[in-house]
Amino acid sequence: MRTVSGIQPTGNLHLGNYLGAIKNWVKLQEQSECFFFLADLHAITVHNDPATLSANCREMVAALVAAGVDPQKSVLFNQARVPQHAELAWLLICNTPMGWLDRMTQFKEKSGKHKQRSSLGLYGYPVLQAADVLIYQATHVPVGEDQKQHLELARDIATKFNSDTGEEVFTLPEPFIEGPAARVMSLRDGAAKMSKSDPSDLSRINMTDNDEMIAKKIKKARTDPEPLPDNLDDLDGRPEARNLVGIYAALSDISAEEVLAEYAGQGFGDFKPALADLAVAKLSPIRIRFDELRQDKDAIDAILRDGAERAKARAQPTVDATYKALGLLRD
Repeated sequence: MRTVSGIQPTGNLHLGNYLGAIKNWVKLQEQSECFFFLADLHAITVHNDPATLSANCREMVAALVAAGVDPQKSVLFNQARVPQHAELAWLLICNTPMGWLDRMTQFKEKSGKHKQRSSLGLYGYPVLQAADVLIYQATHVPVGEDQKQHLELARDIATKFNSDTGEEVFTLPEPFIEGPAARVMSLRDGAAKMSKSDPSDLSRINMTDNDEMIAKKIKKARTDPEPLPDNLDDLDGRPEARNLVGIYAALSDISAEEVLAEYAGQGFGDFKPALADLAVAKLSPIRIRFDELRQDKDAIDAILRDGAERAKARAQPTVDATYKALGLLRD
């Protein structure tokens, strides 16, 4: 089992990033050979301040390592240090029908009413995503609901290339469904995903929040007056309650049903303090380690350089096979 997954190097990491991706990565590295990358080439499909992008990449590495991603067990790197990603993406772009990209829903969502002003990279980035996965002959890719279409495209691209060239160059990756609470919702609106772009800081728990701030935000989280039920079905129509139960379940590595079995009949006056204590216990050690790591730029760059060298060694045979299958002459 070989797993590949990437994460955007955005600043202001929050609980949603941790429970939605990072925590699952820590588990995956014990189950398979893992390639984890910072998607900095994807980040430049829209405007970014260069200094901020560099800082965000290093901060993301600090967060990943603090949360338990082990650079010795996993290959941890940023795309820009492995040019084979961009190289393979071009070879695949030349073999991908535009009609397939026209169907991708995320471009429509991200470009909105400004399609003509969007970059070609934003339109074609699903092919780079396919290259990210196919270049390492991944057998499995962690996916949430919003990424299933992209994995299907990667499989279609691989199938078409293999068929067109008559060479079995690429492995077709299978989806690996992420664990609980992959979608952590806002603490102020259970129908909206937790996001750094929300103007209210009370909507999210940041990875840099101290213990007091974590407890305060959970205390102020929007809920309803009803007690917790003894089954999940009775949480229908109660998005804020469902969100807090899901967060508790993910932090404690138990199911939402088990959470309800323990707290059924209790109100949020009892449940919120328990959730706050749990969140502080789980997140405080990560924050302390994160604060230490983010100050050591040299150590972070050393991790990225080592990961890039290991990634290049694994990526190059696939790139070479792709050139050969296309009949491109190289020394």
